[in-house]
Amino acid sequence: MDNKVLRKLFLGFIQIHILHHAKEEPIYGSWMLEELHEHGYEMSAGTLYPILHGMEKDGLLTKTEKNVHGKIRKYYRATNKGEEVLEEARAKAYELFREIK
Repeated sequence: MDNKVLRKLFLGFIQIHILHHAKEEPIYGSWMLEELHEHGYEMSAGTLYPILHGMEKDGLLTKTEKNVHGKIRKYYRATNKGEEVLEEARAKAYELFREIK
């Protein structure tokens, strides 16, 4: 399959995964990179951070900054809109996979 098509598909999965964790608790970039690597997604910070910024711009995430050991760490949390999008994505995925079986 075309790499561009797979990339678009996986970016959608990654955004759902980000929303899932950001709904549970605030997340930060390096932690999310490790989490995604554990699930088989090989990506760099140069790919992840634009995704986080785009999701913030779209109103799905909100960002707070915290000084951790002298460095500013950006924490992301799902907004109400982000939680709604996550629930809709979960429902659609469940419906789709149920039909495929």
